[in-house]
Order: sequence, then structure tokens, then C-alpha cells
Amino acid sequence: MTTQNLGNILITGGASGLGAATVKAVLQHGGTPLVIDVNPLPADLGEDIAFVHCDLSDTGAVDTAVRELAERVDGRVDGVFTAAGTDACGKLDDVAVKDWERVIHVNLLGTAAVVRSALPYLKATHGRIVTCASTLGIKAVSDATAYCASKFGVIGFTRALAAELAGEVGVTTLIPGGMHTAFFDNRDEQYKPPPDAKLNQPENVAETVIFALTQPAGCEVRELVVAASTESSWP
Repeated sequence: MTTQNLGNILITGGASGLGAATVKAVLQHGGTPLVIDVNPLPADLGEDIAFVHCDLSDTGAVDTAVRELAERVDGRVDGVFTAAGTDACGKLDDVAVKDWERVIHVNLLGTAAVVRSALPYLKATHGRIVTCASTLGIKAVSDATAYCASKFGVIGFTRALAAELAGEVGVTTLIPGGMHTAFFDNRDEQYKPPPDAKLNQPENVAETVIFALTQPAGCEVRELVVAASTESSWP
């Protein structure tokens, strides 16, 4: 099977977790990562990566960031991976309204904003989009109304986008389970995985992103569920 070259891949949330693992994977597979994050890039990713600081809850800033990164590679964007995400755990009436709404703004509206801004470039290259949902986008749990709403939304958005862009741009929904990342670090103890939790490694999940991005023209991986074999939120 002949796969496509990676080319220039725009990655949100590329400073940590799955996003950073995907930056490394893109480099290892000969591609060029273009990174958007609200946090600075860590030193272990190197100093030569194209990077723009941006808060995905600011739609106008997102468009500026995407355009700036595209201009750095002469307008050629071959793929987008929307890894950035946030959470606000707790009962609906216990989570501050702004915190709850920020989860929707970053996870769902931020994903749509990045894709919207990147579409002209992706249509020109017949590129690919991989959005990042979650197993909590297909299984609802208590104390996660904001996160579940945002990730259920990402799945609906991406399925509709796949229908809309069929034949023009490849579209994949990635549905990962829990991973060994800093995503859980700032949670209250009751919302952290137990010490013996069997979580997936982000570098393993990053390879599935590469798989989706490098399928032959005309072949679409529509959805990928990737989780540790003992993942409690799947099925």
C-alpha cells in the first residue's frame, strides 16, 4: 500500500500531551509540524518548530494564528490535528459558568475555528483533518457535563464535516481513551485516575494520527477508537 507523504501538519495543543507526542511523530515520519498552543513549547521539542501562541477560545486569534503558520510554509498545509483540549470537572451547579463555557469554547468551538481557517489551504492540497474527540464523546459520565458536551459535539461536527468535504478533504475522528499525560494533573483527587489505572501512552496514539494522515488518496479512515485494553470508558 502506498501512503501519502506527511508534508506540513498543523497541530493544536502541540506543547504537551498527545499534541506534543504527535509533533514528535510528525518529525520522525519526515513531516513538518506547525504548532498552536496557549502554552510555550517545551525544550525537548527543539527550537526550530514553527509555533504561534494562541488561546483557542479567541476565534479571531485562531484565524490569525492559522494564517501566520500557513504563510511560514508558503501557504501549503497538508493536514490538521486538533489535539488541544481542556476540562472542568464537577456537578453542573458547582462548576463556575465561565469555566464550564471555556471547555465548550476550547474543545468544540476552537476545533471548528481551526478547521474553518485551515480549509482554504487544505482544499488546495486535498489534505486531511483529524479531530480529537474522546471516549467521553460516546459515553456520558457524571460530573463531566462540559467535557462530554464538547466531545459529543466534536464527534457530531466531524461526522457532518466528513459528509460536507467528501472528495475534497479527508476527515477522521480520533476517539482516544485516557492517556498518561498531564491532562489530569490539576484535577481534584476524586477526578484523577487511580494510581494503578492502565492508561495508554500518548506516543502510541500519535502513531494512529500519522496512520490517518497518510492514507492513500481516496481512502478514508472515518473514525478511530484508540484505548488501553482495560479502558473503563470503552465500550
